[in-house]
Amino acid sequence: MLSGGLRVSERSVEQWRRNWREGGMEGLKSKGPSKLPKLSDERFDVLEKELAKGPAAHGWEDQRWTLERVSTLDRPPVPDQLLHRGSVAAPAPPRLVLAEPGPSCAGT
Repeated sequence: MLSGGLRVSERSVEQWRRNWREGGMEGLKSKGPSKLPKLSDERFDVLEKELAKGPAAHGWEDQRWTLERVSTLDRPPVPDQLLHRGSVAAPAPPRLVLAEPGPSCAGT
């Protein structure tokens, strides 16, 4: 079956056939993305600049961007008045805390 070879649904193939019958090659041309981008151009520019600073500039100890880390950059800032009133905790990246080695249990 054609849909399996293209890894698309049968419904998509049926739509393409209908578009071909009704409009030929013109009917198969893309009509653009079906969804609007989630980020405006301005917010994308800000995100791009923040990513260029690197993870360390945002409190991460290593230099790897993960999807979870990038998603923290797109959150709107918490208003200061809420932070000072204790109503909302500011999101902070998780940190690895290494404890100082304690005295050995052996020999005590």
